Amino acid sequence: MNPLCSRCNRVVYPTEKVNCLDKYWHKGCFSCETCKMTLNMKNYKGFEKRPYCNAHYPKTSFTSVADTPENRRLKEQSKMQSQVLYKEEFEKNKGKGFSVVTDTPEMQRVMKTQGQISNIKYHEEFQKNKMGGDVPPHQPSNPTSAAYQPPAAPQNFHYEPAAEAVRPPAAGPPPTAPGKRYRAVYDYAAADEDEVSFVDGDVILDVQQIDEGWMYGRVERTGQHGMLPANYVEAI
Repeated sequence: MNPLCSRCNRVVYPTEKVNCLDKYWHKGCFSCETCKMTLNMKNYKGFEKRPYCNAHYPKTSFTSVADTPENRRLKEQSKMQSQVLYKEEFEKNKGKGFSVVTDTPEMQRVMKTQGQISNIKYHEEFQKNKMGGDVPPHQPSNPTSAAYQPPAAPQNFHYEPAAEAVRPPAAGPPPTAPGKRYRAVYDYAAADEDEVSFVDGDVILDVQQIDEGWMYGRVERTGQHGMLPANYVEAI
């Protein structure tokens, strides 16, 4: 049975049939919807399953929406609904994105190895920054059996005199008697009126030991006599 023409609703025979836009047309009926110009398969343009010529083909255009209070209210309402839905989805999916890792002996061994390697690297960086130089990297033969080695204490090449001993209560000069001779190895400024000041290299005469930390003597250069710390002088 022959189909009907989409334009004139008459029977379309095979010799004059045009099959286009999911419909059947007579060759003369296949024309533009606006100007009725006869079209063919090369120059037609379809819109909503209707043929148009190039000049009358409908063009889509955007419609501007006025920014009215009602439109602003609808916009805010849509935004609030979107936020509510987002929070609901977030609460629903909370905690579902994590996979549980079985704490097997193999996993414990791997974690222990990683911790030991991290410890070694940390102490290498610590020593490198502390000593100001490069420390050769330490590569243990078996990371699983590597033991933590505490960093060596830094060497201090600046000599500082030992802390002064607690000075005994001031006492009068001991009885004059020939004492030993000492030489000052550091500068010392008297901190009390019964002490004596001296500089490095001064000779101390008539030195007498009062206790382990203090002596009594006379400075040859200045002629002053008094108490002096024992760790600032050495015997001649």
